[in-house]
Amino acid sequence: MSSALSGELKNTTSGSQGQTMVLTISNPSLRNALSPAMYSAGVEALGFADSSAEIRSVVITGEGSQFCAGGNLQRLLDNRSQPREVQAASIDGLHAWIEAIRSCRKPVIAAVEGPAAGAGFSLCLACDFILAARDAVFVMAYSNVALSPDGGASWHLSRMLPRQVASELLLAGERIGAERLHSLGVVNQVVEKDTALAQALALAEKLNQRAPNTLASIKELMNEATGRALSPHLVAERDAFVANLHHANGGEGIQAFLTKRTARYR
Repeated sequence: MSSALSGELKNTTSGSQGQTMVLTISNPSLRNALSPAMYSAGVEALGFADSSAEIRSVVITGEGSQFCAGGNLQRLLDNRSQPREVQAASIDGLHAWIEAIRSCRKPVIAAVEGPAAGAGFSLCLACDFILAARDAVFVMAYSNVALSPDGGASWHLSRMLPRQVASELLLAGERIGAERLHSLGVVNQVVEKDTALAQALALAEKLNQRAPNTLASIKELMNEATGRALSPHLVAERDAFVANLHHANGGEGIQAFLTKRTARYR
């Protein structure tokens, strides 16, 4: 196996009762650069989390002091000598992972230490929450090497940020720190160095205590909102509300609130 494929995506469970899946991008010799093998592992892991009643949230992090360096430039250079379909297939694998994160019915949290570059930044943007260490740095470095973005970067940033800021990141390839991204509303929480994973697990534990069917409905509504007009979206909200009210967890949540006890959702 070539060095470009030597990394792995470690899959563990953590948190109380094993309700949080932790996916660790592990390719330290290449600063946690991504590979097609990781894309496939990511899709498989998210699919398992989505269908598992035991897993209620997912955390994605990087091994050591950095989140992810993005794509492996040597592998990209080698792919220039291959048919175009080779690189297209690789990007399709990344995009399948991005879509798996977005469509997963469980909350997905990025825990970022150090740099998150290129597709690593794209992975963060696809997550529901981003917790970043104070010294974390994000960069869409594609234009720096005469490439255009992948991983949904242009889609997410164009919706999250004013055009001028998105242009700064995508066209000029400028680095941006966690503090500034937090002020722009992209990063949820800036935490002290070396605590991002612990803080992400703490957030996951809070989410794990909420009704999973409700979180799934909210994620679906949020995903559909950007491409749907108000009237059909109101219908979708109505249908989701009624379904969740008549779910067993709806009765449990209301009764627990009225009787001032902790709800136990399933």
